[in-house]
Amino acid sequence: MLTFPLPASAPPDACAIRLTNVAVVRMKRAGKRFEIACYKNKVVGWRSGVEKDLDEVLQTHSVHTQLEQMFRDIATIVADKCVTPETKRPYTVILIERAMKDIHYSVKTNRSTKQQALEVIKQLKEKMKIERAHMRLRFILPVNEGKKLKEKLKPLIKVIESKDYGQQLEIVCLIDLGCFREIDELIKKETKGKGSLEVLNLKDLEEGDEKFE
Repeated sequence: MLTFPLPASAPPDACAIRLTNVAVVRMKRAGKRFEIACYKNKVVGWRSGVEKDLDEVLQTHSVHTQLEQMFRDIATIVADKCVTPETKRPYTVILIERAMKDIHYSVKTNRSTKQQALEVIKQLKEKMKIERAHMRLRFILPVNEGKKLKEKLKPLIKVIESKDYGQQLEIVCLIDLGCFREIDELIKKETKGKGSLEVLNLKDLEEGDEKFE
């Protein structure tokens, strides 16, 4: 569903365009790829020369603009979530956009940019050195519950950097950003609120502003 600005007097849902009976026509102009939503039964007529009115073929004139914005948004999310495995430096949005074009990624208007960003990361891993940035956490757990809980946490932890057994079990580790909620809920449930979770670094990046281009 696409939206565009209308006068304030317009009904609340008047700015919504629902794309139904759609055929996506791909084209390339000036080095850029476009996907245009057209009426299925009109595309054949246009190609054969029977249909002369382009307005009768196109479902909306702004689809390509939305696709370009979504493409950029997806690339931005990927760049924000990922780093180079060797240096832990973040990628630039421009490089991710270039990589997405190299794998011929097609934006899907019926899926969120976040969902598509995760899909792009999977595809890019097959073509380049890229990985999700890690979050650094510290767990402080009651010793009795901690030993049992540590085994349940293992599949969710990428790297254990340190362990300290004292009156409490303290673990410093790296995890995928997407595992944080599951880990937080698991600790709260298994320790009945006695354990604590501290975020040391939101993203495990090398210090400095340098980015991989």
